[in-house]
Amino acid sequence: MKTNFLSLLLLILAVACQKEIKPPANQRVIISARVNYSQDAQHLILNSGKFQNVIPNSKLPFRRAMLLNSSLIGFFSELHLENKIAGVSSPEYIFSEKIHQLINQNKILNIGNEQKYNLEKILAGKPDVIFTNYVPNFANTYEILKNNGIEVIFLDEYLEQNPLEKSKYLLLFGKLFGKEKEAEAAYQNIENQYKTIQQLAEKTVSKPLVLCNEMYGSQWFLPGGKSFVSQLINDAGGSYILKDNKDATSVPLSFEEVFVKAKNAKYWININPHRSKIELLTMNPNYAKMKVFQSGKIYMINNREKDGANDYFESGVVRADLVLRDYFKIFHPEDVTFRSQPLVYLKELK
Repeated sequence: MKTNFLSLLLLILAVACQKEIKPPANQRVIISARVNYSQDAQHLILNSGKFQNVIPNSKLPFRRAMLLNSSLIGFFSELHLENKIAGVSSPEYIFSEKIHQLINQNKILNIGNEQKYNLEKILAGKPDVIFTNYVPNFANTYEILKNNGIEVIFLDEYLEQNPLEKSKYLLLFGKLFGKEKEAEAAYQNIENQYKTIQQLAEKTVSKPLVLCNEMYGSQWFLPGGKSFVSQLINDAGGSYILKDNKDATSVPLSFEEVFVKAKNAKYWININPHRSKIELLTMNPNYAKMKVFQSGKIYMINNREKDGANDYFESGVVRADLVLRDYFKIFHPEDVTFRSQPLVYLKELK
């Protein structure tokens, strides 16, 4: 009797211990304030802006994806997932040589452009998932795709204003395509290098004044003080002319307003491609009045550009560390840390 009681007691304790060591449910992974995901025994639940995808675990990892905007190409390239891409739109704006090779081999379909997607070709390609920015005009197209069993995921990554949070989308793609370890390692590398540069910038004595973009018609559209570009300038040890502005979107100013604010600017970055400073003046002769034009340094974002495709808007979306390194090298030529490493995305206008 005593033996039976002891056996029963040990059994109860064993069950209790098993319950105690049971791993907790998968916690929510926060990519940014806009994007997060979690997973239970049946589904992966992705929240992106106002949209939610409840994806059965049986559909993961995805095997065939189509991309309706080329800004997501960089995430696939960083994780070596090019062979998972079944179709892309507007391939003329894609920089990746490997993607073009796969298009030429008919392994990746050209599925149209932002004006008109080839719905028949998309359906015939049988993708598991389509990634796109949400465009209200294509609401009917999205419904047709969903009704044909295609997962449609809206990722408006261009709305992210924190450079590292945009890079962190790597974790989401790693989760969806079965490359979690690779994604975590890639993001950790980017984050570590970004923070290293950020720390170097914090120690610099000078914080040179920085001007951005150029005029379009009668307006000079400057990134707001809470924008992606503004944070990059700050993290690279620059002082942006609109750093005290509270907007994340573009701020339209007149030439006269910019002229006053940029009076002591030493650097002028992110202008459109031009062959020379003389050509820049043909766009607006008033630039010649600016001190930054006369004696400062001017940089374009076309160092990796080919046939209308610009890698700044592709791999640069992911590699926040390399973009930051470019700006740091420009703003702080006195620092020798990265002197032997050439600029990746920016090129000086002479």
